[in-house]
Amino acid sequence: MIANHQDSNPTAAPCVMVIFGASGDLTKRKLIPALCNLALDGLLPQQFAIVGFATNDYTTEGFRKMLGDEIPKYAPGPLDLKTWDWMRERIYYVRGDFQDVEAYKRLREQIEQADQIHNTLGNRFFYLAVAPRFFSPIVKKLGECSLTKEENGHWARVIVEKPFGHDLESAKQLNQDLKQVLTENQIYRIDHYLGKETVQNVMVFRFSNNIIEPLWNRNYVDHVQITAAETVGVEHRGGFYETAGALRDMVPNHLFQLLTMTAMEPPISFDADQVRNKQAEVLHAIQPFTPEDVLKNTVRGQYGGGIVDGQRVAGYRSEPDVSPDSNTETFVALKLQIDNWRWAGVPFYLRTGKRLAQRTTEIVIQFRRTPFVLFRNTSVRNLETNRLVIHIQPEEGISLSFGAKVPGSVMKLGLVNMDFDYSTYFGLEHSTGYERLLRDCMAGDATLFQRSDMVEAGWNVIQPILDVWRALPARGFPNYAAGSWGPIEADDLLERDGRPWRRIGEEEVDKRGRIAVPEKTGIIT
Repeated sequence: MIANHQDSNPTAAPCVMVIFGASGDLTKRKLIPALCNLALDGLLPQQFAIVGFATNDYTTEGFRKMLGDEIPKYAPGPLDLKTWDWMRERIYYVRGDFQDVEAYKRLREQIEQADQIHNTLGNRFFYLAVAPRFFSPIVKKLGECSLTKEENGHWARVIVEKPFGHDLESAKQLNQDLKQVLTENQIYRIDHYLGKETVQNVMVFRFSNNIIEPLWNRNYVDHVQITAAETVGVEHRGGFYETAGALRDMVPNHLFQLLTMTAMEPPISFDADQVRNKQAEVLHAIQPFTPEDVLKNTVRGQYGGGIVDGQRVAGYRSEPDVSPDSNTETFVALKLQIDNWRWAGVPFYLRTGKRLAQRTTEIVIQFRRTPFVLFRNTSVRNLETNRLVIHIQPEEGISLSFGAKVPGSVMKLGLVNMDFDYSTYFGLEHSTGYERLLRDCMAGDATLFQRSDMVEAGWNVIQPILDVWRALPARGFPNYAAGSWGPIEADDLLERDGRPWRRIGEEEVDKRGRIAVPEKTGIIT
């Protein structure tokens, strides 16, 4: 049985969830564990079923057994056996090719059977956990079989995984293809970053705290940094990464989602379109890149061999399915300007990369320096600026650094951190990051999903970079060692403006051999 859930969150609507590519890693690692968590918390209806669709030769019983064996290896917490028994009886499987008309007929029959058995009221949503080249053909086939038709109060929705296009033209074409079958409010373009509590809390933190929002503008903020760093390499994704690269893989989706939530104006409500209107305004306000801007304000890198977590690792060009002379970037850093009243003149620095020194995703709000007047007759020679850091992963939380006097008879200032950690304050929650997103789709809430105009606006910013990088292939790759913080040019990007990247970690030696003093104990004399 599903546990009772006594709060204001309504249970999702009755429905059948159809997973295309159901035999892949995403289903057993994320989707089914997320659904089990929702069931345990009483956020799934009793009237619910899952239909897996893939080319693998499973029966329904074989598919259930495979999931039962695999899920405990990947679930974020111990799997509740009663919940799994409840879920297991609601899982079905259809074998077929994504382009086979007969397979879709079998799929329709299985959906209708599950609908009758579990009384799901004719509602259904389709999760496309497949390669992007299958998005359009699958949706077209669903339309031909009338599986996307909404009538008599029944709803039908489609969740599309990233990447949504590989450039501006392909994104426009994909939007056009989907809208030949679906309406915009049936399309849910998913970004799992937005399932993280801290990302969702950015809006709450900004708009519900009166001490924060008045400072969130060009009058008080010097600059903003957004970092999404990974210690892993491309692993088994070499073939995909060769056609994508770090820019396409991370920037127009993950990093731009963080950017828009950080920079958006207050919406008039948390209605999905009101929030997404404000996010779209940010993307449209990003200053367009000229070819000269691309050369000056973007950095690309590729990792070579190095040391990560005490282990020697190979360079990108030695990874499986990667060309030995590949010019694909595994690191990107950008400087953006947002041309609106709130952010005029405030640079936004973005960076992301593979095989970096530490796994972390964070948003840094660096405030302006206070006047030195008060300290001019003391031994203090410099003043550190206030810094707000929103930690998104692996630990979720918020920290604020500020100056304080070190006890003693001499005027010395120390930099102090005031930290808030989600797990410490609210308790550790075992989550895959997909729970909120799946439930929102079932509830028809598209707030955390991208709209077509947002997707195209993001690619519109990226396209000039793609064009210049295609015309001028990278030289000197690989240009950073695995286990470092990326190429030296990424540091230069900020140092030209008299700024450094935030030093992540306690004490590090940077690429020029300098020792970085730990931020929590740094003393200014």
